[in-house]
Amino acid sequence: MSYKFITFEASDDGIALVTVNRPEKLNALNAAVMGELDDAFRRVETDPAVRGLILTGAGDKAFVAGADIGELPIGHALAAREMSLRGLAVLRRLERMGKPSLAAINGYALGGGLELALCCTLRVASANAKLALPEIKLGIMPGYGGTQRLPRLVGRGRALEMLLTGSLIDAAEAERMGLVNHVVLQTELLNFSRALLRRIFENAPLAVASVLEAVDASLNAGIEEGLRFESAMFGTLAATEDAVEGTRAFLEKRKPLFKGK
Repeated sequence: MSYKFITFEASDDGIALVTVNRPEKLNALNAAVMGELDDAFRRVETDPAVRGLILTGAGDKAFVAGADIGELPIGHALAAREMSLRGLAVLRRLERMGKPSLAAINGYALGGGLELALCCTLRVASANAKLALPEIKLGIMPGYGGTQRLPRLVGRGRALEMLLTGSLIDAAEAERMGLVNHVVLQTELLNFSRALLRRIFENAPLAVASVLEAVDASLNAGIEEGLRFESAMFGTLAATEDAVEGTRAFLEKRKPLFKGK
């Protein structure tokens, strides 16, 4: 498969570098990007020469600044749920590929971008990174697993504060709460990420794969049910008047007037 919106580079050290390459859109996710990421994750999963993955965004402003708002099927519950389920399948492939993955977060990681990072084994952020799940400000909620994975990573209280306020947190706060593993200078981000993966590569590949599978099995008991519930709720919210108002206000660069409908 040829790529238009991502790049895929495999190096001799067994690391695949996948870069979301829409810097003019702050690397926002659309259907085409998700399809290309799915293919890239499949390549990492099935290629024995690739031992791990670094996922990042092009440019110095954003890792992935959420979903492409123009493609959200607001006002259509079934279409929104189907979009959520397709995205969940892509991210679940990343999460369960059996090889370590690392999100190199360079700038904004918002909404679907942060949900993408949550599916990686580890997260390293540049010092200027900003992270949030701001969907609630649009009258909707995360649809790619954020309500399920964030509480498992940082705890219920911290997660609910992020989910219910939609507020940005900086890299230092993200590290304090355990959302990211390390914070480094942006100029050091990729080199640090490569070095961290190489430390993992020093260990037996089968043992690494077994640890990843065991942790996934124990921590994510019941996650499939939770993800299905999230998708159903995402679809319901997408059909509300508030969702229409929230997305319209975003595009018109004004404050939304929510009515609870």
